[in-house]
Amino acid sequence: MTERNFMEMLKARWAEGKFVCVGLDPDFDKIPRHIKEKHVDSGFVSKNTAVKEFLRAIITATDDLVCAYKPNAAFFEGLSENGGSTLRDAMLNVKSLARFDVPIIYDAKRADIGNTNRGYVESAFGVYGADAITISPYFGREAVQPFLDCTNKGIIVLCRTSNPGADEFQDLLVEGQGPVYRVVAQNVANEWNSNGNCLLVVGATTPDELADVRGVVGDIPILIPGIGAQGGDLEAAVRNGMDSEGKGFIINVSRSVLYASSDEDFAEAARAEVLRLNNAITEVLEAAR
Repeated sequence: MTERNFMEMLKARWAEGKFVCVGLDPDFDKIPRHIKEKHVDSGFVSKNTAVKEFLRAIITATDDLVCAYKPNAAFFEGLSENGGSTLRDAMLNVKSLARFDVPIIYDAKRADIGNTNRGYVESAFGVYGADAITISPYFGREAVQPFLDCTNKGIIVLCRTSNPGADEFQDLLVEGQGPVYRVVAQNVANEWNSNGNCLLVVGATTPDELADVRGVVGDIPILIPGIGAQGGDLEAAVRNGMDSEGKGFIINVSRSVLYASSDEDFAEAARAEVLRLNNAITEVLEAAR
């Protein structure tokens, strides 16, 4: 079997006008009650089986509309000691249930010294079967080289994140080079991306910084979180994040899709929200042409 190539799958989805990535971030408290009630055994609710059913329904309802899925490690690790199994199940479901070749981004934000990173590489791509992973640049290229060497995988580097406190370090000025986030963007574009498999994370909550990074990195793809619950503006994110071909960006959404409804129509509501976002993105792109 030919190994899945993240960039090829991503570009194929873009060619179909799909730019929305659904974050698979299961919050057990927000899962519809009717699903949780089905998994009650002697007064104990099996979180993992309820989450599995919930995510299977979300994937089945949206797979033809998305450019990627992005399970976040923290939400699975916090479920129970079986959270890793549920995470692997979610990734396997994308591959088996999805009617289209949809890539999987493992949102793990890994980084450590080189020896440890080799273990993270095997975990992400060997055990879980992810097509891409988010990493922190803090340890430098030498340490993250085991990730960069995975030529068929997407290596998504944190650059200017969407959280309110991101400016504490990311906006600090480096003499002669500008803010730290721009230094990260420059290094990824000029030094790290020799295999053409790097992407950057830049939040929709800072549209000026997003435009700045796009100007620095050329057509390197950008993963854009912060739309929806975090208050980022979709139109600004698309206009500032798109590349020279009007593509090159991934709009990540999670809560607004997963929990669009708490009733039995939750999957249909999730699909409707992704459709709404796709239509809104298309309108921005058409207006920008």
